[in-house]
Amino acid sequence: MKSVTGRELARLLEKHGWALLRIHGSHHVYGKPGSVVRISVPIHGSRPVKIGLLKHLLRLAGLPETSV
Repeated sequence: MKSVTGRELARLLEKHGWALLRIHGSHHVYGKPGSVVRISVPIHGSRPVKIGLLKHLLRLAGLPETSV
């Protein structure tokens, strides 16, 4: 799995129907209509999201790991 930044992950979520609900500091919180799941994506400049967190967020979003 390749490493991605928080901004790239946010774009991927938006492409799959997730909408930005709010921004709290450096974390962007996404939600999807009809779902109670909220995904908090850390946006820390050009630093990549750590692999464990990336896998967890993709699982919450219902996206395969190969979509990255």
